[in-house]
Amino acid sequence: MRISRRTWIAGWTGAVFGFQRSRQSTFSWKARLRGQAAAPEARLKLWYRQPAAQWDEALPVGNGRLGAMVFGGVESERLQLNEETIWAGGPLDPNNPAALKALPEVRRLLFEGKELEATKLAEKTMLGIPPHVDSYQPLGDLWIDVEGIEEAQDYRRWLDLETAVAVTEFRSGGALFRREVFSSAPDDVLAVHLACERPFTARVRLTRSEHAMTAPDPARPGTLILRGRVKGDGMQFEARLEAEARGGSVSAQGPELLVAGTNELVLRLAAATDYRGRSPAALVAQTLGNARRPYAELRRRHEADHRVYFSRVRLELPADPAAEALPTDERLARAKAGAGDEGLAALYFQYGRYLLLGSSRPGCLPANLQGIWNEHMKAPWNSDFHTNINLQMNYWPACVANLAECEQPLFDFMQMLSGPGSKTARVMYGARGWVVHHLTDPFGYTAPADGIWGVWPMGAAWLARHVWEHFQFTGDRAFLEKRGYALMKGAAEFVLDFLVEAPPGTAAAGRLVTAPSHSPENRFRKPDGTEAMFTYAATMDIAICRDLLVNTARAAEALGRDAEFRRQCLEAAARLPELRISPRTGRLMEWIEDYDEPEPQHRHVSHLYTLHPAELIDIHRTPELAAAARRTLEARGDRSTGWSTAWKMNFWARLGDGERAYRLWRILLETCTLKNLFDTHPPFQIDGNFGGTAGIAEMLLQSHLGEVRLLPALPQAWHTGRVEGLRARGGFEVSMEWQDGRLRLARIRSIRGNPVRLRWAGALGVTRQGRRVPVRQENGLLVFESSVNGVYELRPA
Repeated sequence: MRISRRTWIAGWTGAVFGFQRSRQSTFSWKARLRGQAAAPEARLKLWYRQPAAQWDEALPVGNGRLGAMVFGGVESERLQLNEETIWAGGPLDPNNPAALKALPEVRRLLFEGKELEATKLAEKTMLGIPPHVDSYQPLGDLWIDVEGIEEAQDYRRWLDLETAVAVTEFRSGGALFRREVFSSAPDDVLAVHLACERPFTARVRLTRSEHAMTAPDPARPGTLILRGRVKGDGMQFEARLEAEARGGSVSAQGPELLVAGTNELVLRLAAATDYRGRSPAALVAQTLGNARRPYAELRRRHEADHRVYFSRVRLELPADPAAEALPTDERLARAKAGAGDEGLAALYFQYGRYLLLGSSRPGCLPANLQGIWNEHMKAPWNSDFHTNINLQMNYWPACVANLAECEQPLFDFMQMLSGPGSKTARVMYGARGWVVHHLTDPFGYTAPADGIWGVWPMGAAWLARHVWEHFQFTGDRAFLEKRGYALMKGAAEFVLDFLVEAPPGTAAAGRLVTAPSHSPENRFRKPDGTEAMFTYAATMDIAICRDLLVNTARAAEALGRDAEFRRQCLEAAARLPELRISPRTGRLMEWIEDYDEPEPQHRHVSHLYTLHPAELIDIHRTPELAAAARRTLEARGDRSTGWSTAWKMNFWARLGDGERAYRLWRILLETCTLKNLFDTHPPFQIDGNFGGTAGIAEMLLQSHLGEVRLLPALPQAWHTGRVEGLRARGGFEVSMEWQDGRLRLARIRSIRGNPVRLRWAGALGVTRQGRRVPVRQENGLLVFESSVNGVYELRPA
């Protein structure tokens, strides 16, 4: 059955979650636009010939914690502001004391096939108190109103991805106006620079729709303070803005600043909350005190810091000069109409890297459902941290796209969650270790939430995969020893205690299984017509457990510790049910029994966790299971939500099918991409951007199962291209050039000095500094030794 876009949106936003989409604010300008500006010279850019009319047309800037959406207005500029820790709610103990007592009965009912009875009991006894988290909220808005502008000639605005600066430029009355906006990581401020060839007058305001007041600082002229508490009695926050006019004056007029007679205005804004226990007023005063340096120096420091990370990777795909000359909204519309534009894939990939840098830096919270960019007091899905795919997907591109540092906030967050998560494990399950269910917040909510689908205690187990992946990519033994292994071990301890032997007469009798269990947010239909979500031993759960237990054992072995615990992990993994193929459909079974699917094209394809991000299914090592995964994907269909489409793109890349992966990329672009290239679920969710970025990388380079695969899913549309700086597991940096679909040259820099194992059909010449390197064959792979920081050139013979 083919499900319409309206049907699956309603199924997600209404029937399941009761979510009503927040209305997006609009923005208008009075000045007339004349002329047609040429494209800016920036190489990697999003650009437009008109201001943003609504929020998802604005351009994002961020330094990991302080973000803005830049509308690019003419006579009135709006910067919608976010500070990552402005959340409703706060720390609490949501653990349900009735859960542990009810758990044996819930399990008995599930094993006896009484899923609906088990559901009713679990809904009464196993949901958190309260069964929800509160929302991430905006900081407010910065408005800059310039007097006397009635028309704008040759208007253009753009976001330069290589400098992380948003620019608005136009002429009015013969004079050039230019605004620059960036969020500086080195100085931790949002900086705005306005310059004009003639003196101008402007009013500057800070506003928030609720629970805040703005006033000038009497102790420091030219300063505005926005101060408030979330919901009136919650988290304290403060933003402080300082205005510096060159050759003019700045004065307070009520809650505004009047800037008169200047050719140049610099605004510096700092913001903070009491989330980490410090006074926000003291924090912003200190930050601004440190940032009072010349604008040129602020910009130089910001750009230099950004380039350290962003410039590591370059991607070139077949270019279309006509398309690249178009504004981004026109270029996107052209692509949505079916026109080819492979350069847009390269831009999208780099935009994903830009967004990760802007929303996840060391010392910050991890990127949430919207990164850090949100205008709603009650955000879609609270803009929270969903841990049944979305938070994990945010970090899929981190290592392969050479931004491993951006994962540090995730590990810090996991460390924080392990505290309350250990209490939830003990109180609700009588287990060791730590647990997270399907969502959480910055205050450490780890109990089940929302509904019966929230009774899914696999969130921490899935998050632990990122620790192991980080170690595989970086080889950072100190990280694994001091931080990572403890997180993996704690998640594994919970799994070992949570697993239970399935009783006789069940489909998994004698095996260790998860109970209760879900295939996230999906339902099944039994032969008697009963439909349920609640079960035992769903395929995804078992796969996550196997993945975690085996990887934790490997981590223990790498560190030379915990031999007994390693043995326990491997023994438990060996007792888990095996993956099974449905004799009816030939597909991978999603459930422990071969049930029907009420929603065959459900957005989650959770049982293919086995294919990606895990590597339990592989086209070379488990071809029958790979064929079953392919049939599963074909039945699931291609069109879905933004993040789901991105995940399917990665699935097809893992299956080595470049044309089908490319088809999913085009669907992601054509149906799930907004004018500012944000992904839309709908509405906006940033995970689709990150999943799409990871999918593009997965088509060009794979490195799971201890082997490197060059151009494993290259589509014909990307017949010629070049990439520099991708990272591979094992500690390698990979660059490639290809033409007419064939590799011409690859360069591999060995960071750790490990052997290079390549899956490659045919002969391959390997040299280092012009000297041939011996290559041997092992189990169908080409293998050669490498030394630390050695650079090796590979050419097909």
